[in-house]
Amino acid sequence: MSTPRISLEQWRALVAVVDAGGYAQAAEALNKTQSTLSYAVKKLESLLGVEVFTLQGRKAQLTAAGQVLYRRGRSLLDEAARVERAAATLAQGQEPELRLAVEVIFPTWLLLQCLDRFAREHPDTRIELHETVLGGTDEAVLEGRVDLAIASRMPPGFLLDPLMRVGFVCAAAPDHPLHRLGRPLTPDDLRQHRHLVVRDSGSQRTRGGIWPGAEQRWTVTSKATSIRAATLGLGFAWYAENTIREELDHGTLVPLPLVEGAERYSDLYLVVTYGDAAGPGAQRLAAILREEVATLCHQHDAVAPPRHPGDGGTIV
Repeated sequence: MSTPRISLEQWRALVAVVDAGGYAQAAEALNKTQSTLSYAVKKLESLLGVEVFTLQGRKAQLTAAGQVLYRRGRSLLDEAARVERAAATLAQGQEPELRLAVEVIFPTWLLLQCLDRFAREHPDTRIELHETVLGGTDEAVLEGRVDLAIASRMPPGFLLDPLMRVGFVCAAAPDHPLHRLGRPLTPDDLRQHRHLVVRDSGSQRTRGGIWPGAEQRWTVTSKATSIRAATLGLGFAWYAENTIREELDHGTLVPLPLVEGAERYSDLYLVVTYGDAAGPGAQRLAAILREEVATLCHQHDAVAPPRHPGDGGTIV
């Protein structure tokens, strides 16, 4: 294996200049001088034989080759950070804290049951839970902010472990005007009433969780708020059935009799962010999640195994 000619510091200089928007801003962020960063980038260009930046007016812009090197350099720095994190975890023997990003459609009671089981085995490990929607889960993994994630979708580059399929019901309060129609409901019927939506928690928000026919809409940041609004008769929504099981049992929410689309599903996947470099705590919690979900699927035939990544979607 040949020895790399470019050091991590040189890659870090290139990435910092691009991310910060200039040498002065990058120098401040890294607490280095502009001349040091400029030398590092020029040395990188010299060793690789390519031009990374080109001047457009008074501003330096990435060349086509520079854009490729920037992406590769960022990936290299991310991987180096993962290796160091893995080494630190191995040195400690057990992570002091585990961070999770979990889609809000995953049953809360089941998640808490898994966390409780883990806590009884590892009482000193802190848990930081991010309850996420769509893009928020993706970003938490891509940015390395979590050790584990339960996601309904994920960008390329991560291994997805099929976990479970979640069934959805379109529901509203029993006295909602849609129920009072007393007949199967069409999309035109739904368009006349308010759709309750939980906001995508990612910074680049999508509309993936919104019924495209909705003209009236309230968007909230919490599934609890959406459910409460629905029980008060303020709108309708598609909910993960396990999420509103208590409301369905007590009759405070009742499934709407749709002509079509009454049954919807979303597949959930378990993502171990650092793969085989994950610490023993992350690996153990992942195992508990798999075991508890497998038990649930065995007990309740209603939860089918997922198909493949890309099928389904979050509807809340």
